[in-house]
Amino acid sequence: MTALIRLPLSNLRPLAAAVLLSLSVPGTAAVMAQSTTPAVQILDNNISLAQVLKAQEGWCKALLQISADYSEGGIAKAKTTAAMVIDQAYGYQYGPVAFKPTLASGEQTIRATREGALAYFVGHNPNFPKDKGFALTPWRSCKAVNTVIQLDGSSATTMGNVIFTDANGSVTRVDKTWNFSKERDGSVRILLHHSSLNYAG
Repeated sequence: MTALIRLPLSNLRPLAAAVLLSLSVPGTAAVMAQSTTPAVQILDNNISLAQVLKAQEGWCKALLQISADYSEGGIAKAKTTAAMVIDQAYGYQYGPVAFKPTLASGEQTIRATREGALAYFVGHNPNFPKDKGFALTPWRSCKAVNTVIQLDGSSATTMGNVIFTDANGSVTRVDKTWNFSKERDGSVRILLHHSSLNYAG
């Protein structure tokens, strides 16, 4: 299968490379990002629906890999994997990314920098003292369920939910909006990531 993210992987461990690039690994708990009846608006299909769904699936697989690496090798291994995931999946090398994670508050609710994104995923950064490391949870499955998908030229926006299940079987459902950009080298990168818990009122 053609890789969604096409950066040189010479420095990646084989397992991490497989998670980032192979979107059809048998037996994985990550499920193909899809909804039974998403409303799809196509203004231009330079970026395809299939590429967007694979990018979502790749994000889920990468999150599960960070979690597994933390369980197997501690924070050093998890941080190395998370850094590679961020560099492959997000567009920080082009400028600020609009990154609003689920469990963030105060002045650090929105993260425009790579450092802020990495801190959210794995914690252990004194500049972000409230971050415990979302990806360090022992996640066992991750599934994106889309309600709306908009394709417009080299840009795509999705809105829906991501459903996480941990090792104890507890389920966390978050509201998720992503904006993906197809770059000139053919890679698909996240330029906007907004996540929040469902309103409980």
